[in-house]
Amino acid sequence: MRLIALVLATAAALAACDQHRIEKLEEGLSTETDVRRQFGEPSHVSERADGSKVLEYPRQPEGSTNYLIVIGTDGKMSSLRQLLTPANFTRVQTGMAQVDVRRALGKPAKTQSFAGKPDEEVWDWRFLDGQQKKVFTVTFDRERRVLSSATMDDPRETLAGGR
Repeated sequence: MRLIALVLATAAALAACDQHRIEKLEEGLSTETDVRRQFGEPSHVSERADGSKVLEYPRQPEGSTNYLIVIGTDGKMSSLRQLLTPANFTRVQTGMAQVDVRRALGKPAKTQSFAGKPDEEVWDWRFLDGQQKKVFTVTFDRERRVLSSATMDDPRETLAGGR
């Protein structure tokens, strides 16, 4: 129980720190160095065809955000977006490719497969809907295409005994 309390306290502190970090950055003015000074090393960096860079800062599995920061070809931050939003969840449609879901929502909190359904893979993202902790789940088929998606209360909040 102490470990769970420590993990939750750390996640809450990280969320507060992120807001403070975001406030120190400004689109069009802050540089990649400024972003890295505030957020640290990204979990993943990719380069777009136009030469801009995409820096990923997931706060999963315990956090409720996934940040995507774009650094333009001029070396300045052109956007900072929190990906785990209802608008992004509605973009996930049946038949969508797994790679496009990953691009839209960032790194999932959890991925899993089940012995009884070897042709399926399930990805979960934890997020906040107001103050309610929720999970957005996407099930993929063997071709790595969306079979279904759903939003539910975070089971860790509804389990007997707390977590």
